[in-house]
Amino acid sequence: MRDLGIGFVAYSPIGRGFLSGQIRSVDDLADDDFRKHHPRFQGDNFARNLELVDKVREIADEKGVTATQLALAWVLAQGDDVVPIPGTKRVAYLEENAAAAQVELTDKDLARLDEVAPQGAAVGDRYADMSSVRA
Repeated sequence: MRDLGIGFVAYSPIGRGFLSGQIRSVDDLADDDFRKHHPRFQGDNFARNLELVDKVREIADEKGVTATQLALAWVLAQGDDVVPIPGTKRVAYLEENAAAAQVELTDKDLARLDEVAPQGAAVGDRYADMSSVRA
């Protein structure tokens, strides 16, 4: 994309809320929450992905930021042509997200994040097979 001068918008950069650290169990999701149908939020996938979240949160705690801010800062660190598009339901989350632009990540921070949560580390498909989900 860079070779063609095209920007990239990172959709769902907080992993559908997973990286917020607020979801510790599938029971934290409402009965009608669409994420209950997503493979990354089901069974063993949930537990393994939660381990990744905990590793990211550990780094965030060391830096004095939230895991959400760290995730967004990581996306912003990928280049000026890469921007996150996080969803939000509350002003407080919007402010938290915006503050991620002030988080400075060193090369060491980026390498550590790549080590604890390398590309492809998340377990489970990104989307559910929609033919099996009832409307």
